[in-house]
Amino acid sequence: MTGSTLNTLGVNRPARIVAVAWDRLAHDDAKRLRALGVDEGAQVSIAYRGVFGGREPIALRLGRAVIALRLTHAEAIAVTEEL
Repeated sequence: MTGSTLNTLGVNRPARIVAVAWDRLAHDDAKRLRALGVDEGAQVSIAYRGVFGGREPIALRLGRAVIALRLTHAEAIAVTEEL
């Protein structure tokens, strides 16, 4: 996967998911993320980053929900920033 990934997105920067490398995620993790609305076309932003060196977990704002993501999940999600 090329381009920006969710783990490189700045806090409170709006973005749109352009691709998800589902094959890089465990089946159960991929199923849970899809059920939560993580998929191509979804508008997202990083609400905040965790306490472990500021990297993990990543709090992803997706609509009105905020969900926690592991760094490996965020690295599998390609995004493009929106203005």
